[in-house]
Amino acid sequence: MSVALAALVALAAAPARFLNYDTEYALLWGHDLVHGRTPDYTVAFAPTPHPLATLVGALGSLVSVGFGEGLFEILAFLALGILGWLVYALGRAWFNGATGIVAALIVLTREPVLSYGVRAYVDIPYICLLLGALLVETRRPRAGTPVLMLMALAGLLRPEAWLFAFAYVIWLWRGGALTRTHIALLVGAPVLWALSDLAVTGDPLHSLTGTRSTAEDLGRVTGLQRVPTTLPRRLGEILREPVLFGAAVGGVLSLWRLRTRGPLLGAAAGVLAVAAFCVLATAGLSILTRYLLLPATILAIFAAAAICGWTLLPRADPWRMRWAVLGIITALGCVAFIPSQVDRLRNTRSALVTQTHILDELHTLVGDYPLADCPPTVPNRRAVPQVALWTGIRPRKIRSAQETGRWIDPSIIPTSQAVADEFILDARDKDRALPPPPPTTDGYDDVLRYWRIVGACGK
Repeated sequence: MSVALAALVALAAAPARFLNYDTEYALLWGHDLVHGRTPDYTVAFAPTPHPLATLVGALGSLVSVGFGEGLFEILAFLALGILGWLVYALGRAWFNGATGIVAALIVLTREPVLSYGVRAYVDIPYICLLLGALLVETRRPRAGTPVLMLMALAGLLRPEAWLFAFAYVIWLWRGGALTRTHIALLVGAPVLWALSDLAVTGDPLHSLTGTRSTAEDLGRVTGLQRVPTTLPRRLGEILREPVLFGAAVGGVLSLWRLRTRGPLLGAAAGVLAVAAFCVLATAGLSILTRYLLLPATILAIFAAAAICGWTLLPRADPWRMRWAVLGIITALGCVAFIPSQVDRLRNTRSALVTQTHILDELHTLVGDYPLADCPPTVPNRRAVPQVALWTGIRPRKIRSAQETGRWIDPSIIPTSQAVADEFILDARDKDRALPPPPPTTDGYDDVLRYWRIVGACGK
């Protein structure tokens, strides 16, 4: 089922498939490890290094850079398929099969979920690992080792998983089921992450301090005081209003009327996910929409329960009909939002397809010119990991025109501001104009649809 869902998502998104900035760096750093080089975690505006993603990048680079990119792209669609199946399985385990089907439909039609998934962000695999842990625990209470193994893997992708592991160890301890293996799995992910940072940078806390510094440089929204206003807005951005309404209905009614373990486990996981988000904000890290994909996914299951969960109540229960009415209201709200959701998905697919074509042409362009010994100037930092991967140039040597304020030959220049806005520039950076393109010079002057390359080495 997961493979079938992955294939459907890939077919719907085709020909969109490319790696985001963070994952390109994971592949680049994995490529460095395979070739005996120390990854450069301190290059300007480097993303947070995620050890498990870097390991996958290294495994892919054992064959070639192209294979590594293809591996991440396949894993990205597979993760979306697995996500859909896990949401269905949890909805079925906590409520019933109909709830599982509706929940999976909700999650796999959310624009941010598909956008981040197609671009191979680590957040979707991270969610899959934690949802897998929840499913194991749902089917076998206090399962222990398999749950903590999944949480440990998740903890090598995102540090929020450490809070889940800590809470689960407390749960095992209270039930008298805690073992030394469980303690080892609890501390394994943070220790491995710190050792990875220490080995590469000499600072075991580099991921924390570096990410916080980058958030400050980019002017990102941070701080616990921003959570009360930002969190509901970002959840609404992911789920939309009818699903949020349904989540409130399904959450309250299932916890009150069903009184079974499934809704309690889901509610606890949702509270922990929000608490982890608050910890990140308190630590000075960015408050990003994708950090809320896990609580949004859990809320989607409860929204599906609002639509279908009333069937679990006895016929004599006075709240059965009231729940059904609220479920119909939720369902009608979701149906009313279908046209806007379709427009959002269509616009996102169009943007992703365009970005895929822009990236493909950039790959072709840098492959046609001898840039390996002549670091180019690129529009800004967004193109750095791609050019570094395809040319073998160290990312620190690749110049950014947006940061330096000038073009130094050879320069890789977008053919229009529309191309820059579509792919190169971060949406938050659009007020930072690129310097004027240089005049034609001796050397290269090749113009394609999206890119032109100007100048030669030493010009």
